[in-house]
Amino acid sequence: MIGKLKGVVDSYGDDWIILDVQGVGYQVHCSTRTLGSLPSVGEATTLAIETHVRETEIKLFGFAHDFERDWFRLLQNVQGVGAKVALAILGTLSPGELASAIALQDKAMVSRAPGVGPKVAQRIVAELKDKAPALTGADMGTIGLQQELGAGAAGGAVQDAVSALTNLGYSSQQASVAVGAALKEAGDEAPSATLIRLGLRELSS
Repeated sequence: MIGKLKGVVDSYGDDWIILDVQGVGYQVHCSTRTLGSLPSVGEATTLAIETHVRETEIKLFGFAHDFERDWFRLLQNVQGVGAKVALAILGTLSPGELASAIALQDKAMVSRAPGVGPKVAQRIVAELKDKAPALTGADMGTIGLQQELGAGAAGGAVQDAVSALTNLGYSSQQASVAVGAALKEAGDEAPSATLIRLGLRELSS
């Protein structure tokens, strides 16, 4: 099985590239996000590869990072999510945004992806809530805070601080990351005003 390819971009298609590896052109299907991150034709790149073998074809899927490939695999464990839908989700949401949506049980964010209806989005956030943190590549304390916020279990000062930052226009993920950093600096007993001040400093740094 192919796990990684390193070569030169030969050409682009709607959802794939041809990667020239020492004279052999591999067609690799990618999300729109991955395609947008790749270099121009003639330049070198490396992709983490997931190989799907079927009776009639062998299909390669490429990712900029190993943890994106892990998300691709994990998403397909959910009923109604195949390779096409998993790529659409990863093309719409970054791994961090997807992890945040799952931690916060935000099915609306997941359903932004093409081909993902409310029922499938609900299954994704419900079935992956205990599996997602290991694949985020993000700070575990931040994900834990996001899970507490989603369950309404976070302290009042924390909730107030996150709410204040989101009211200022920051996303829920940005706000929770900033408040998580503030908590590390000020301690669990810090009042909301302190968390807001330190959170704003974190966001402006």
